[in-house]
Amino acid sequence: MSLKLGAYTACLHNYDLAEALDILKGYGLDGAEVNVGGFIPSPHCHVDLLVSSETAREEYRGLFADKGMQITGMNCSGNVLDPLSDVGPRHHYDLKRAIELASKLGVDEIVCMSGAPGSDPDAKYPSWVVNPWNGVYLEVLHYQQSVLDKYWKEMDKRAADAGVKLAWELHPHNTVFTPVGFMNFLERVQPTNIGVNMDPSHLMWQGMDIFKCIDYLGEHIYHVHAKDTKILPDVDVRGVLDDNFTKWPDENPYPSGMAHYCSTWAEPAPWRFVAVGNGHDTDWWAEFLRHIEAVNPNMNVNIEHEDPFLDQLAGIEVSAKTLLAANKGK
Repeated sequence: MSLKLGAYTACLHNYDLAEALDILKGYGLDGAEVNVGGFIPSPHCHVDLLVSSETAREEYRGLFADKGMQITGMNCSGNVLDPLSDVGPRHHYDLKRAIELASKLGVDEIVCMSGAPGSDPDAKYPSWVVNPWNGVYLEVLHYQQSVLDKYWKEMDKRAADAGVKLAWELHPHNTVFTPVGFMNFLERVQPTNIGVNMDPSHLMWQGMDIFKCIDYLGEHIYHVHAKDTKILPDVDVRGVLDDNFTKWPDENPYPSGMAHYCSTWAEPAPWRFVAVGNGHDTDWWAEFLRHIEAVNPNMNVNIEHEDPFLDQLAGIEVSAKTLLAANKGK
């Protein structure tokens, strides 16, 4: 039994799948997590073809086998509860198809997100409640939880019927974005096939103790993303909930799905996502892997590269070296 170390291939979408697998294998990794819908395209997994054709599925599995690699998860991160008509329904469709495909391919888990509904039944846009000290915002949160609970109770049954686990990433702009928030959901809904994708980077900038978070969530951790965060000096005046983002230039927008686009990060930033090892050293990551191994010694642990100061290959290389050294030294 051993942890399965791989990478999420979203940062390699300009390479075909065979090339991406060769790159990851060259850095000493043994698995790849592929995108199957949601916010971003899925060039490494043609979902409709693979759902409909056993021959295509055999060829897909065969490519991984030929490269000496494993499929270490699928990713369908999006907002299935978004009230925007061109977002929520599409992401819901993508997740349903992802569950069907994962079942047919024999992939155990799908990374996704809880999503965030609007503030009320007539809302046009999604809403993220962070600190509902005002009773109005608490009412909004309770409404959102009612929408979320109903939706995910149904999706939990779908996943259970398919033999697939759904691993929520505790990510900003989602109604469930903390370990306690997840455990509250667990108590309300009591799902059998919904757990957590332990991506420490989002908990780091919130100031959490990652090892305590792992111990607290325990068996509810279904999947792991290896991504680091570095807290920067400007956090002293900006805090971690800085809203000084700006719009990408109209001539060069950065898509976040359909007709919607990401914003640019504040400069100077209070914190950044960085390559594994550039926020926390190898010893820290060794301890991280020890805690993960105590939960599940066969856990899929996939690098997610989002360091803006390292290109795609350099970022994966740095992260892989740190992760492999940490795994060896744990």
